[in-house]
Amino acid sequence: MDKDSRFALFVIGLPLLGLIYCLGIIAFFLLSPIAQNHPLVIGLGSAVIPFAIAVIIWTKASAKAYKNKKSS
Repeated sequence: MDKDSRFALFVIGLPLLGLIYCLGIIAFFLLSPIAQNHPLVIGLGSAVIPFAIAVIIWTKASAKAYKNKKSS
């Protein structure tokens, strides 16, 4: 898979994944009594999970770029 097709897949796939995640959270809130009884905890958890994933990806990419720049 070349760079352009990988980028296109990323551009199309990331919003689609976000939509599926949001629909899953909404369905979880509608169907789960635990989520209905503890909305603040579940809401914070569902907000922190994608943020934590983004932080991990960003940190790894920055470390890789810094390592490549330093070795050049």
